[in-house]
Amino acid sequence: MDELNFTHITLTGYIELNKYKYLYFSVLFTVYVLIICSNATIVYLIWIHENLHEPMYIFIAALLTNCVLYSTTVYPKLLIDFLSEEPIISISSCLLQLFMFYSVGGTEFWLLAVMAFDRYVSICKPLRYSAIMRKSTVKVLLVLAWIVPACHIAPEAILSAYTKICHFNLSGIFCNNAIFKLQCLKPKSLTVLGVVALIDLVILPMLFTFFTYTKIFVISYRSCKSFRRKAAETCVPHLIILISFSYLAVYDVTIARMESNFPKPARLIMTLQIVLYHPLFNPIIYGLKMKEISKHLKTLLLTKT
Repeated sequence: MDELNFTHITLTGYIELNKYKYLYFSVLFTVYVLIICSNATIVYLIWIHENLHEPMYIFIAALLTNCVLYSTTVYPKLLIDFLSEEPIISISSCLLQLFMFYSVGGTEFWLLAVMAFDRYVSICKPLRYSAIMRKSTVKVLLVLAWIVPACHIAPEAILSAYTKICHFNLSGIFCNNAIFKLQCLKPKSLTVLGVVALIDLVILPMLFTFFTYTKIFVISYRSCKSFRRKAAETCVPHLIILISFSYLAVYDVTIARMESNFPKPARLIMTLQIVLYHPLFNPIIYGLKMKEISKHLKTLLLTKT
């Protein structure tokens, strides 16, 4: 084995890359541009309109910004691979991609939990809303949503950097937790860190979000029709996004745990699910389902035409 193979990992999840490289590139490049443009448009509308300078919309802008970051951890490298002779990545770059992918992914779950808390206070404790959701509180929640996941994933990435790798062919198209299968012997501490991260970054935020929305819907069910409509308008989009992203998180864990004899085309399709439609799904949901954003979006589109 030459020296290059000791410092680089080969990504073997593609199907006939040389034959379909330009098709892959065209489709993924188009999707990436759409992701950036659609998410940036909603963030821009929230930025320029003062009536959208409320915690709920600020959290939506943070979520969509995070969505662009999430896509950027994967798409540029994919596009480079499509035009390369062989899709390879250095071990250090692979670990960096792993860190960014799961850190930003964890932030998504935390932001959705924060948004659930904001909706709970707004709908169930409206008289105390301004006192609880102050600007300082919003800033602290946003900082925690980005810092906590990074602090959870960083030790895993650092420990992995000191763990010996015996295999250099990764059954995927980017570096997710399938990289742990390349290690000669996975340290128990790495397993513990992974379980803790899964609980703190995925399971607990999900449970908190579902519990919070359950309380909101129970209270709204006992209230008047206008109250129920308000709850549905603001909560349902967040809940749809949570279900979608949770479904993709299950995909990611499933892909990493599948045996190597799992059909390669199905593995590729499952992997693409993680990064393909969700980043486009967010701006569509918030652009169409959030009344105030939808109104400004229609105005912008009519102005352009």
